Amino acid sequence: MVLWLNVLGGAVLLYLVASLRVIKQYENGVVLTFGRFTGVRQPGLRVVFPIVQMMERVDMRLRTIDIPRQQMMTEDNVPVTVNGVIYVKVHDAPTAVLKIQDYEYAISQYAETALRDVIGGMKLDSVLSERETIGDKIREIVQKETKGWGLAVEQIKLQDVEVPDDLKRIMSRQAAAEREKRANIIKSEGDYAAAANLSKAAEIMRRTDGAMQLRTLQTIDGLGPTPSNTVVIAVPVELMEALNAVIKKK
Repeated sequence: MVLWLNVLGGAVLLYLVASLRVIKQYENGVVLTFGRFTGVRQPGLRVVFPIVQMMERVDMRLRTIDIPRQQMMTEDNVPVTVNGVIYVKVHDAPTAVLKIQDYEYAISQYAETALRDVIGGMKLDSVLSERETIGDKIREIVQKETKGWGLAVEQIKLQDVEVPDDLKRIMSRQAAAEREKRANIIKSEGDYAAAANLSKAAEIMRRTDGAMQLRTLQTIDGLGPTPSNTVVIAVPVELMEALNAVIKKK
């Protein structure tokens, strides 16, 4: 009799020891008793009775789920290859466990479908320049479809948007032509401004006595004392002024 009591006491002790569970700080434990949900175990040392109860651990941290690389068509019929990443967090552990079998896989499938829909409704230029907007649209669709799953979709980001090589070359030539166009416009605007300033300077010098002589002297002085410089003045400035005076008198 004593032996059986010792055996029974040892079995009970082992059962109690086997019932101990350590739940980490970033986890919640969803407990099912005889198959029915009976509560959530918070982080720390907790008791879950084997056979009678079963506990499923749920990671409550922010996690990333890949959107696999896939090819799709834009609105202007350009094939692009796109992949992305979903940032999702569980905020209601029982709902995430009881309402959906594999929420990571399910949310990934919803994101793939939403990505195709959004990309298919945009032109290539918009797809390349509005990645953040695309991510926000996909997040709104996924969040709406997964409402009631106990999940919070924090962000969806596009990682790579690839276009065919021949289209890359065309886009490169287009960008080079655009840069050349801007350079020519800037140069023409500079030439126009310079011509306007020269025209104003010439008009001022024409109306101001002695301005031409001063400009001539500045030009000669700017040549410097280098022996290799030779200045030849075909017509003296004074003679030119005399001719102008005679013309005016006539």
